[in-house]
Amino acid sequence: MKYDFDRVIERRHTHSSKWDLGEEIFKGKNLLPMWVADMDFATAPCVVDALKKVAERGIFGYPYRPRSYKEAIKGWMERRHGWGIDTDWLTYSPGVVTALNLCILSYTQPGDSVIIQPPVYYPFSRCIENNGRRVENNPLRYENGRYVMDFDDLDKRASARARMMILSSPHNPVGRVWTREELEKVGEFCVKNDIVLVSDEIHSDLIYKGQRHVPTASISGEISRQTVTCMAPSKTFNLAGLKTSSIIISNPRLRRLYNTMLANLSLGMDNSFGMAALEAAYTGGDEWLDELLVYLQANMEFTLKYFREKIPRIEALASEGTYLLWLDCRKLGLDPAALNDFMLKKAKVWLDEGPLFGPGGEGFQRINIGCPRSILEEGLGRIEKAVRENLNPIQGEDL
Repeated sequence: MKYDFDRVIERRHTHSSKWDLGEEIFKGKNLLPMWVADMDFATAPCVVDALKKVAERGIFGYPYRPRSYKEAIKGWMERRHGWGIDTDWLTYSPGVVTALNLCILSYTQPGDSVIIQPPVYYPFSRCIENNGRRVENNPLRYENGRYVMDFDDLDKRASARARMMILSSPHNPVGRVWTREELEKVGEFCVKNDIVLVSDEIHSDLIYKGQRHVPTASISGEISRQTVTCMAPSKTFNLAGLKTSSIIISNPRLRRLYNTMLANLSLGMDNSFGMAALEAAYTGGDEWLDELLVYLQANMEFTLKYFREKIPRIEALASEGTYLLWLDCRKLGLDPAALNDFMLKKAKVWLDEGPLFGPGGEGFQRINIGCPRSILEEGLGRIEKAVRENLNPIQGEDL
């Protein structure tokens, strides 16, 4: 491979949330962080080169988003996802979670409900509740080691106060890449009930072999007019710190409402480094991403095999997309608090605890495999050792 994803880069003492927050919160407990969705790989060289050029100018005044920036997004969507968008549909947010808040403020009123599908990325519920709206849960069903949508239950959520739905696609944390048929049903439900569908597609570039991401808004013109799509290069190219996300809204009315809220809160100004990074990534990062996907696929297969052969009491669910894996730890026989305590204090790995993701998260943990293989192996080894030394084997299990 041209790019070295095995290289370990020291991230401690770089003000890294992933690596340095643990020292502050847990007071030097020697934890290995495998929680937040932040990869431990250097980004694509074309991005680094673009950032160097911006830094060398030495002047960082007010920027604006040029046509080349918008064309880069358009080209990426068409090239990587087969979705032809109009650059007029593009607007901005410093981050996808910020965009979710903006959408809630733009399309709902206090007391309205917003539909989500737990267990799901925990800022969804926080955004809803913090803005005085109500969470309406449409829980996913866990069947034979795989999650599916419950459409019968979804139909029951179309109350008079349901004004918006937030879709995680691909789904974080369970790793589903929704099929065209599944997305079509969600879209038709929202059209039928006049519910704005906000589709968080931030992980859409990180798809494994045999799967294909379908942008929700690409399914039909009718669904597109009901949908707000949230994208960013931040997960794909590890650029979360540059605060640049793309919001795609084909419906002029929805776009106008969003842009009015964006302006009212003075959040519409991009930053010079974020713009340069996005444009470089979307015009020159294909080869790097293609190799990253090969490496992540191997990491996932390594992880699945490791749990299957060495820690069988924990089932790692095969992910169809994202570099996050959902771990079913229920056979350990620990309640949620004890399970989290076990991972932090016995295994000394910092994962995301399942209950954060809402109903259905109890007994689960989320692990980030977006790291060099040596770090991944160390983390899995710590869990294996903790299980062996601290938990009694179950009948028929060789620990």
